[in-house]
Amino acid sequence: MDLPETEALLVVEGTIENGLPPIIFLSQSQGYFDPINAETIQNFYLCDAKVTLTVDGMTDTLININAASLTPEQLEQVADLIGIPAEQIAANNFCAYTSLNPNFWGQPNKVYNLKVVHQGRTVTATTKLNTPIPLDSLWFDIPSGNPADSLGFLYATLTDPDTLGNCYRWAAKRINRYTNAPADQADLIGQPKDADFVYPFNSVTDDAFFNGLNFDFSYYRGRELNSEKFDDTNDEAGFYKVGDTVVVKGQVIDYPSFQFIFDFENQGGGPFALPYNLRSNVKGGLGAFIAYGSLLDTVICVK
Repeated sequence: MDLPETEALLVVEGTIENGLPPIIFLSQSQGYFDPINAETIQNFYLCDAKVTLTVDGMTDTLININAASLTPEQLEQVADLIGIPAEQIAANNFCAYTSLNPNFWGQPNKVYNLKVVHQGRTVTATTKLNTPIPLDSLWFDIPSGNPADSLGFLYATLTDPDTLGNCYRWAAKRINRYTNAPADQADLIGQPKDADFVYPFNSVTDDAFFNGLNFDFSYYRGRELNSEKFDDTNDEAGFYKVGDTVVVKGQVIDYPSFQFIFDFENQGGGPFALPYNLRSNVKGGLGAFIAYGSLLDTVICVK
């Protein structure tokens, strides 16, 4: 089947979180049958755009996190801010945009306006960083009847404010280290079980069905993208385990961000995904710019 030619659109992948700087990745859409090769991947991200962020009437031009454009001092600053070693940034064609000015880092109840200009094209996006809402309680439990008496899920209690339109996202990270592993994955021993926070499928919800209520909910363990680790492919997959120490990141997002993530997770991706446009807060392009109001909590998994 012949598909019509389409214009290449700018794609924004941007986040800002309370207490953290903005991180903006830029790329552009491709035709379905366009070739993918080493050159395509090497040049995937756009490093020559002008990106500005405006909040409270102030505007900052974001710097390009590209080793070739940063001084050694800036490279170290950026590495500390985003948690990626300076050597890794320098060794790869890593390209993103951020601010080293704390006035443009995430603050609750602030509205952030993003503008991107690249080769005559302009895209904009607006997002609000809502005030984080803490979990009332958090615990680990093993479902009754589960034959594996060391495997369970995380449970939490949340009180939703009595204002319709609150939206939430959940992520978690196991910070304890592997003490055993199969022989073919022995290099995992001594490493943290999760390198970063992992979002499970259906990680977002709005409060349409529980506005103003106090309620319990649970989540299974998410899987890192393309993970082949033994505990993601055997009977432990999806479960937390007695002895795990888990940091949970509870996040609030605005409604347009919820719509985008909901569509993205339910669209599925891949060649057999349903073809439809994701709802987005980006005007003039694709993608999303999402503000997260985040709080961290920790639970130790015990029986």
